Amino acid sequence: MEKEIQNRIIKAVNEHKEELLLILEELVSFPTVSPPARNTGEIQNYIANFLEAHQFETDSWDVFPNDPNVVGIKRGSEGLHYHSLIINGHIDVAEVGDESAWTVPAFKLTNKDGYVFGRGTSDMKGAIAATLLAVKLLKELNIEIKGDLQIQSVIGEEAGEAGTLSCIERGYTADFALVVDGSDRQIHGQGGVITGWITIKSKEVFHDAMRMKMLHAGGLIKGASAIEKMMKIIEGLQELERHWAVTKQYPGFAPGTTTINPAVIEGGRHAAFVADECRLWITVHFYPNETYESVTTEIENHLNQVAMADPWLRENPLQYRWGGKSMIEERGEVFPALKMDAEHPAGLLLAACHEQIEKNPVQIGMSKSVTDAGWLGQAGIPTVIYGPGKLEEAHSVDEKLNIEELLLFTQTLLLFICQWCNTKK
Repeated sequence: MEKEIQNRIIKAVNEHKEELLLILEELVSFPTVSPPARNTGEIQNYIANFLEAHQFETDSWDVFPNDPNVVGIKRGSEGLHYHSLIINGHIDVAEVGDESAWTVPAFKLTNKDGYVFGRGTSDMKGAIAATLLAVKLLKELNIEIKGDLQIQSVIGEEAGEAGTLSCIERGYTADFALVVDGSDRQIHGQGGVITGWITIKSKEVFHDAMRMKMLHAGGLIKGASAIEKMMKIIEGLQELERHWAVTKQYPGFAPGTTTINPAVIEGGRHAAFVADECRLWITVHFYPNETYESVTTEIENHLNQVAMADPWLRENPLQYRWGGKSMIEERGEVFPALKMDAEHPAGLLLAACHEQIEKNPVQIGMSKSVTDAGWLGQAGIPTVIYGPGKLEEAHSVDEKLNIEELLLFTQTLLLFICQWCNTKK
């Protein structure tokens, strides 16, 4: 029986290849670039209508104005007794950059040489299109599912805007979650990322003419440049980063993956004043066995010790602001790490489905990037990343996706839905 369903799925997906590409063409035509964002209302309405046409109940709400999430649920016939599944993907895409560098239109799907080109094909509208076709084929093939199937089309991933977190806060959950972001059809967990602002602010403001009195012990003024003091803080961060490189490790990551990047520095008010404030924006990468709370605590403890060794910083303490729900609105973001359980029954089943379709064992590892998967894992939902598309294609000029890869992913996805949502609890 299982072999028969598998063969029907493979045949149906192959026969619907052109329809799959038409759905993807429609999705790519919506220029949902983030930033600037606030532009996903139309595409999310398209997705909601598609889901409703295939017997899904839908819910939509604005995370930001004209940036709504859409969640569709197809109720299983015996939902209380069979496993439920979330399929999660983001509908926003990266900036295009200089369009003159592209050899194909960014928002018109181009099919050539076995690939489809266009912004978002790999990251990650190809996976969304595959999900929508899988939904349609469930109905056309008269495949009953006994557990609930939930589709989450979320906003904001490209700009650190927590559309997936908003789904969790709204109460959406399941027995397992599949984030279909690009992983080259490998099963991935991920490390985490958090950004933060470190601020040095003087209690007093001095005219530039007072600088000569601050440079030596007999100057009689206890002042300092916040910009110059920030140099000590940057040195302290470099020391901590080197310490992490030799003391921290995690399977699937190269040594030294835990980095602290001083990305942006701002400070001073005018050339006629000694800089009384300086702000440093940092990006921190951490391992799946860490949390962003534990990592930021480590950084603060280390830098506070650095500051305690400086008489002026002792009296003008460092200020910290970590994370945020939007790089656009708050200039801050966080992506929790995902500590993947490769032995979870759903993960094992996904691996088996991949092997049945592709005739090769799936590769299991750690993503070199970050996705929304960490939010689902943090909420206690067993989660993995598995999707079509190579990382190097994301955000690239002439972004493309292999058509055969997209078909194989669609077949595996549909087979997994049929088997997991028909597995008794």
